[in-house]
Amino acid sequence: MPHHTLISTQDLFTNLSDPNWIVFDCRHDLADVEAGRRAYAADHIPGARFAHLDENLSGAKTERSGRHPLPEVVAFAAWLGTQGVDVRKQVVAYDASGGYYAARLWWMLRWLGHETVAVLDGGLPKWKIEGRSLTRAAPRIEATTFTPRRRDALRVEASTVLANLRSPGMLLVDARSPERFAGKNETMDPVGGHIPGAVNRLFQLNLDNAGVFKPQGVLRKEFIELMVGHTPEQIVHQCGSGVTACHNLLAMEIAGLKGSRLYPGSWSEWCADPSRPVEPRPVRPPATNA
Repeated sequence: MPHHTLISTQDLFTNLSDPNWIVFDCRHDLADVEAGRRAYAADHIPGARFAHLDENLSGAKTERSGRHPLPEVVAFAAWLGTQGVDVRKQVVAYDASGGYYAARLWWMLRWLGHETVAVLDGGLPKWKIEGRSLTRAAPRIEATTFTPRRRDALRVEASTVLANLRSPGMLLVDARSPERFAGKNETMDPVGGHIPGAVNRLFQLNLDNAGVFKPQGVLRKEFIELMVGHTPEQIVHQCGSGVTACHNLLAMEIAGLKGSRLYPGSWSEWCADPSRPVEPRPVRPPATNA
């Protein structure tokens, strides 16, 4: 039975030796971009490949892009092929952060038409608590060809967001912390605040105290209340750089609220253009005569 949203540690363990299952370790730390690679080298789930957020799951940054722009499709598809991913494979992604780096890979594969991809519920912490096997060994990988079937209907560009600000046909859901959403204590981006009309849902609210996703019914109730009369197809997810927004999108899919979209550039792209509106209005330093 294929898995499309979440997979349990038991189900992954049962299928770990299946050559048609590909596992990715997506651990990352925004403050230490090599932390995930070091952690992977120390131990990982047997057979897991390593996916680096900056190197594999993002493209080159520019002055007007977000901090984690999507990579070029050709380059990303070629990398997936080197990792053994093709249409026959069930992909599982995990991390040690509640799934929000893993959810980025989950969404990207769906964007390129690969539906049999799931996030390990509870991630590596749950796997370790249960005493399941770990290794330092690099996996043996048989390269293949990944053929992308691009689905750009799953994403929106900044121009679409700008054209639909405060439109009843679009609701932006911002996955960042309430403090950053309010423009306070901004440390990641040069401008604090949020896109006008957006509502806030911290991605961590999708998890329970044990670090696994809340039950489907609970997530459904919470998102329906947040959507205030909008349909799932009218929801556009964003965050700081298009990473944690995928966690909210995944949670909606788990809840049976299918069809929401992602603004990949998110706040970091939005605020890079000073002509775009921001709430609350940013206080910019006065010009000085040099």
